[in-house]
Amino acid sequence: MALSTIKTIKGFLLTMVEKYTPLKTSKDSLEGIYNYLPISKSISTSGQPTEKQFQLIRDAGYQAIINLAPHNVENALPDEGGVLESLGLRYIHIPVDFKNPTSEDFQAFTHALKSRGVEKVWIHCAANMRVSAFIYRYRVEVLKERESDAKQDLEKIWQPFGVWKDFVSKA
Repeated sequence: MALSTIKTIKGFLLTMVEKYTPLKTSKDSLEGIYNYLPISKSISTSGQPTEKQFQLIRDAGYQAIINLAPHNVENALPDEGGVLESLGLRYIHIPVDFKNPTSEDFQAFTHALKSRGVEKVWIHCAANMRVSAFIYRYRVEVLKERESDAKQDLEKIWQPFGVWKDFVSKA
């Protein structure tokens, strides 16, 4: 298993510690958000932010949040939609089954990104594994970026395996 994948799994477990104990493992900065990875001036990705981190995201000028994790993922916020609404952020939820990412999920994701106009958008899931695979395909298929550039960012988070290896190979 790739070192980046092991780092991502370890980080996911730390988010669980933070959610269920008084211990704090993240920092109150954009860079402190679990698996934060800026893609462009208007798109950033990460694992699950905390409520306080969503305030930082808003304060950094992001206007829309796309969440690819189902609401029942272990480190999900209980009412993310309500939290984001109270912060004035547009919320788009596309729950992707980690064991079965589909073409329909990718089409919904593509539509959500294309419909944002000039908004700065933050895209997250539980660990940035779903998101990094989706943004890889989006960059290669839709934006027509060089595959090597998109793959370099993907592999900062993980090296997809199983159904995810098949998913990204469709790009």
